[in-house]
Amino acid sequence: MIAWAIETAQRSKVFDHVIVSTDDDEIASIAVRFGAKVPFRRPAELSDDLTPTVPVIAHAVQACSNLGWQSEAVCCLYPCAVTTQIDDLSRALQRLIETGSDYVYPVTDYVHPIQRAMRQLSHGQMQFFQPEFELTRTQDLEKAYHDAGQFYWGKASAWLEHKKMHSSGIGMVVPHWRVVDIDTEDDWVRAELLVKALLQHRSDGESK
Repeated sequence: MIAWAIETAQRSKVFDHVIVSTDDDEIASIAVRFGAKVPFRRPAELSDDLTPTVPVIAHAVQACSNLGWQSEAVCCLYPCAVTTQIDDLSRALQRLIETGSDYVYPVTDYVHPIQRAMRQLSHGQMQFFQPEFELTRTQDLEKAYHDAGQFYWGKASAWLEHKKMHSSGIGMVVPHWRVVDIDTEDDWVRAELLVKALLQHRSDGESK
C-alpha cells in the first residue's frame, strides 16, 4: 500500500517532493526503494495509533522547511487509500489555488440517506435514529456526504497553524463506488476488487 501511494503521487506529476513520514525502519526502506524521500524520522510522540493527522503533517512541513524545502501547498496522502486517482489529486490542488481555501479534500455521498439510519436493539428489533423520517421517501431526503479518507491538500500555513482539515476546508465530490477506506478485512476484499477494476480500466484506456 505504501508503494501504491508513492507511485500514485509520482504519476500525478504535481509534487516537487514525495516524502514519507515514519518512525519505522522497514517502512522507510520500502519508501526509498520506490522512489520516495525519508529525510527525517517522525518523533515517538507523533507515532502512536491515536495521533491526529494535522500534527504529523505540521511536523513534516516544518522538517522540510528546515531542509530548505519551502512549499505553499502540501498534500497528505493516506497509503490505505488505494483507489486515489491522479486526476483527483491535480483537480483538488487546482481548487485549492483557485479558491484560496485552507484545505481541499475528497468527499463522497452516503449510499443510503443518513436520515433513515437504524440501530439494532439487543433482541434484534430495528429502531430508527430519526423516526420522523420512517415514511419519507429516500429520494426526498437531503443528500449527506462524508470524508473519503484519501488525501488532504492544504496550505503549508494551515498545517503549521494546526487548523482543522474538515471545518477549515472545502469538499471535492468523488463517486462513492471508488471510495474505500481499509479498516477491516471486508474493506480489504472490496479494495482488491476495486483496484483490479481500476487497473483494467486504465489498461483499456491506454490500449486505445
